[in-house]
Amino acid sequence: MARKRKISNLMGLAVLSTLAVNPMHRYEIAAKLRSWGKDRDMDIKWGSLYTVVDNLTKHGFLEITGSERDGARPERTIYRITEAGRAELLDWTRELVSTPEPEQRRFRAGLSVLAVLSPDEVIELLGQRIALLDKTIADHRAQMAALEGSLPRLFLVEDDYELAMLEAEAGWARRFRESLADGSFPDIEGWRSWHSTGVLPDEIVELMEEVPPPAD
Repeated sequence: MARKRKISNLMGLAVLSTLAVNPMHRYEIAAKLRSWGKDRDMDIKWGSLYTVVDNLTKHGFLEITGSERDGARPERTIYRITEAGRAELLDWTRELVSTPEPEQRRFRAGLSVLAVLSPDEVIELLGQRIALLDKTIADHRAQMAALEGSLPRLFLVEDDYELAMLEAEAGWARRFRESLADGSFPDIEGWRSWHSTGVLPDEIVELMEEVPPPAD
């Protein structure tokens, strides 16, 4: 189980990983996060950057080392990671890599209420999703091929994982759609009957009533 952290916003992890390279001011931190694509890897809300940096400093994970001024621009505070911050960065990363956690996915939310749509409409919608996934996968592969040799493989593992997840989702969606289209999906006739008559078949009602409550 994930432990409770003083800073739980994943932007905190991104900031710590960035400052582990060099001390920086907040504008430079944001520029590095964008150039390294961290907004694709994490749910980063740019408006919270200043608050996250302040909170990391308050909890002793960062410290102020000075400031600099570039021409007429306002003075910029420079931050560096502390030993406590490095320990937090390592522990947080170890937890994320080693400990699976349930993640809320919008696709799963849609699947959980799929019965409100007719099977024929679901077949059409899944076709649209699969086409979009196939395009995303092709774009992802092209992007990774373009980066091949320019970056160490170590810095592309998150993209490799994302590609694997996209391919797995596309494969599952394609198999599910085929089972609906060829009629092999269990209870599809009862599902289709419900949408044509407006009456839920007795066998489905009975199955729904027998579903046990989720375990605590």
